[in-house]
Amino acid sequence: MIIVALLSALIGISLGLLGGGGSILAVPVLAYGAGMPAKEAIATSLLVVGTTSLFAMLQHARAGNVEWRTGFVFSGAAMAGAYLGGRAADWFSGTTLLLLFAGMMVVTAAAMFRGRKERAAAQRDSLPILLVVAEGLVVGGATGLVGAGGGFLVVPALVLLGGMDMHRAIGTSLLVIGLKSFAAFAGHAAHVSIDYPLALLVTGAAVAGTFVGARLARGIPAEKLRKGFALFVLVMAGYVIWREAGDRLVQVMPGWAWLSVALAAAAGGVVAMVARAKGAPVAGGSAH
Repeated sequence: MIIVALLSALIGISLGLLGGGGSILAVPVLAYGAGMPAKEAIATSLLVVGTTSLFAMLQHARAGNVEWRTGFVFSGAAMAGAYLGGRAADWFSGTTLLLLFAGMMVVTAAAMFRGRKERAAAQRDSLPILLVVAEGLVVGGATGLVGAGGGFLVVPALVLLGGMDMHRAIGTSLLVIGLKSFAAFAGHAAHVSIDYPLALLVTGAAVAGTFVGARLARGIPAEKLRKGFALFVLVMAGYVIWREAGDRLVQVMPGWAWLSVALAAAAGGVVAMVARAKGAPVAGGSAH
């Protein structure tokens, strides 16, 4: 339980620091750290992330970085999608949900590696309601189904559709994440039993982590933090895939094939690092 509590603090640190990433950490902590079955882990993560996000949002709101009108419109659509996604989760096996979750992690990590260009566009006078509602339904549905798809899907949508700067988008995303996580949890709770004492322990540790995350955010360069966390997300995705489908993957690909892939990836990484250090172009690209 001590290890689970320490790992849970990372959930809050991520939300306080990045405005997202809580579910990416919460599901593996609950499924593999606390030993919960997959569906219970996904449902409990929604309760934990929802509560923690609202606590983190309060800190951003004090700095004036929450756009309430856009946040509530987006949240309303996302909550509807999240509830429906949570109910639909009963149609899938726990293993299928965790593999879908891992797929969401890979997509999220790829988006983080690419980065988000902060747009200098002026704030829109009128909110594009239909676009915000459509995006909210899609993001909410993903959250409800696999317990993922939080801040790293919401923040770019708020920047693009709401014309927000990054600071306001992160603060507003925490409002959206909190509300739609509770809606998704309601959908899951209809067919999943929850260990509330454990959920309370994890939530308490995660809430404490939000204060640490908010402090760290002032001193760590955003670019380094984003890429480091993206790498961590990829490692976690690989771990989930291996835990849920490792035996099947071994049967599909023999050991020598896995070794070849690993060596090729390592060699490619070394070549890329050397080329970047020397300022030389990497094959298939340029140094610019």
